[in-house]
Formats: sequence, C-alpha cells, structure tokens
Amino acid sequence: MYLAMYLPLIVLLAVLMVSAIKVLREYERGVVFQLGRFWKVKGPGLILLIPMVQQMVRVDLRTVVMDVPPQDVISRDNVSVQVNAVVYFRVVDPQKAIINVEHFYEATSQLAQTTLRSVLGQHELDEMLAEREKLNDDIRNILDAQTDPWGIKVANVEIKRVDLNETMVRAIARQAEAERVRRAKIIHAEGERQAAEMLVQAARLLGGDPRAIQLRYLQTLTEIAGEKSSTIVFPLPMELIQSVLDARRDPS
Repeated sequence: MYLAMYLPLIVLLAVLMVSAIKVLREYERGVVFQLGRFWKVKGPGLILLIPMVQQMVRVDLRTVVMDVPPQDVISRDNVSVQVNAVVYFRVVDPQKAIINVEHFYEATSQLAQTTLRSVLGQHELDEMLAEREKLNDDIRNILDAQTDPWGIKVANVEIKRVDLNETMVRAIARQAEAERVRRAKIIHAEGERQAAEMLVQAARLLGGDPRAIQLRYLQTLTEIAGEKSSTIVFPLPMELIQSVLDARRDPS
C-alpha cells in the first residue's frame, strides 16, 4: 500500500536523475545555463545537472568542413564568373559560439559567401586564375578576424573552382593562341638576329684574306656537285680571273 502511494514520486525522482546525468565525448563541451544565466563550460566526461534549474547546450569542437555554394562574382575587369570554395573552421570558445551569435554555423556560412564575393570582386580574372594562394589567404584572414568574437577559428579557405561561360572560354583560348604566336615570332626574330651577327663575324674573317674566300667558294662548289643536279650554273670569281691574268703577264 505504501509502495503504491509513493510509486509516482519514485518514478519522478528516477526520471529527474536520468535527465540530470549527461555524458560528453572528448570532442564535445557543454555550455551550462543556470536559471537562464551562463554558468560555466563543462566536459568532457560525466556531468550532473540540476533538473529544471540548469540547461546545457552541446558544442562540437572538431574541425568543420563547410562547402560554400557557387557565387556569382563580377571581377574588376567586368567578367562574370561563378566561384565556389570550401572553408575549414572550428569552435575554440564554446561560450562565445553559443552566446554571441545565433547558429554560428549558418552565420559563418553567410559570412563566407559575402566575403568570397567581396574579395574576388576586387581582382581581375587573370588574378583569380593565377593567384589563388594569395586570394585564399586574404579570404581566410578576413573571415578569421570577423569570426573571432564568435569564438571561431578559421583554419583554411580553398577556392575550388572558377567557372566561365562559353564566350569567355573562347576569348581566353584566342588570347592564349595569340600569346603563343607572339612568342614564336619573338623567338624567330631572335634567331635571325643571332644568325645575322654570326654571318657578320664570318664575313669579317673571310674578308681578312682573299684566299679564304676562294676556299669557301670551292667548298660551296663541292657541296653543289654532291647533289643530283644535271646542270650547275655558278659565277666565276673575279679574284680567280685576276690571278690567272697576273700569271700570264708575269712569265717569270
């Protein structure tokens, strides 16, 4: 009879004791409020709460990988692109993450989207494609500074992809092709200049002695004769004729 009278009280006490026992994992912390006011951060391990007086909010301290959805960005040179990124952050101060901001994950996501558009909009398309490391550091520094009052540490930001429309892709391809043609012309002109310099040096050496010119002439005839040609027409050098005439005039 007495057991039946006290059974509801026993059940109530059991429920209150079960609700008072909390277990937090190694990577979790509990922000405890007592009568609505912040009391302390507890955990990990076994935690006892006063039912109806104390409430606890769990906070995960592990690094969160947040995917930033594609953002429409207009670069400084008025090129429309779509850019997405990934942000790595974690909670370092559970008290600030719960008290200073509502839903810190959503707040960080929205801030990352606006910061991505703001930073990339200050750069040209070529900088977006060639200087990703610098842009990643700029975005990370801004996010880290603005989320510091929320107890959040932004560890890294990576721009994953920069999407261009078909018209801009074709324009970039034409630009790259023109750049390759320009380099080819410069290389060809440089080769012509070096060849001209070497020919000038060779002419100076050959002009120093007339016999060198005759030897070069005979070598050229030898090279021509080696080819399978039926007819060879070559000029007769005046130096050779002059030497023959001089020999006839001087019988000695």
